[in-house]
Amino acid sequence: MKKLLFQFDTDIHPSVFDTVVAYDGGADHVTPYGGLTPENVGILIEGAIFTRAPKDKKNTAIFIGGGNILAGEELFNAVQKHFFLGFQVSVMLDCNGCNTTAAAGVAKLAMYGGLEGKKVVILAGTGPVGQRAAVMLAKEGADVTITSRNLPHAQKACKAMEQRFGVQLIAVEAMSCDDRAAVIADAEIVFATGASGIELLKPEHWQNNPHLKIIADANTIPPLGIGGTDMMDKGIERYGKIIWGALGFGPLKLAVHRACIAKLFEDNKQVFDAELIFKLAKSMA
Repeated sequence: MKKLLFQFDTDIHPSVFDTVVAYDGGADHVTPYGGLTPENVGILIEGAIFTRAPKDKKNTAIFIGGGNILAGEELFNAVQKHFFLGFQVSVMLDCNGCNTTAAAGVAKLAMYGGLEGKKVVILAGTGPVGQRAAVMLAKEGADVTITSRNLPHAQKACKAMEQRFGVQLIAVEAMSCDDRAAVIADAEIVFATGASGIELLKPEHWQNNPHLKIIADANTIPPLGIGGTDMMDKGIERYGKIIWGALGFGPLKLAVHRACIAKLFEDNKQVFDAELIFKLAKSMA
């Protein structure tokens, strides 16, 4: 029996990246749907849960993506509300790589003596990857600060994560590279998760920071989020700091993503969100 993955995307055009990784993860056939909301997804879920016998439902799974993490979470919750005893399939949330990218990056950061008690700053952390990275870091006991050019935006993101995951986060407004340099003055770890092509720190803002030990940057499009680093950096030391570029921890991200897809088909009751995906990433790092 073929393994069927239905790709439910909140964006109009479903992610080609997610489709490719789904096939690489073991799906025999991937069917993408775009522009989905809690209001229009019901008929698709019914088709997924009613068509196969109980013993065969493990061969059907749902992947939820899109660029908006809040919309993705709403869709994720709506999908599960349609499930009932004996009629459910496995489901995974990974809007814009939020869980798999964050999990891979944080898993690499955790390799150097753990994260408990560490002061961590997530630059431009209100996007999907930044939000999930904040949750994972806080769950590991780190003291996490999120920066944004808009304080209310940062506060809204922190509140949403605190309510959903029960973590404590700090929101800070930082409009310029100089502002962000001030925020990381006593940080031990910095993770840049901003939009593509936007420089968040210049080399002089971090190279002589005596407290900073580890840097990670999730950006792959020049200029990178942290100037003076390279997207290929793979735990390399620069100016006394350990650096991870997006393509340095990228192989782990892809491996985790593929592994999650494969696990969706092990049974029909898998629910992959931040917690389980990060647990898997740590075991694979």
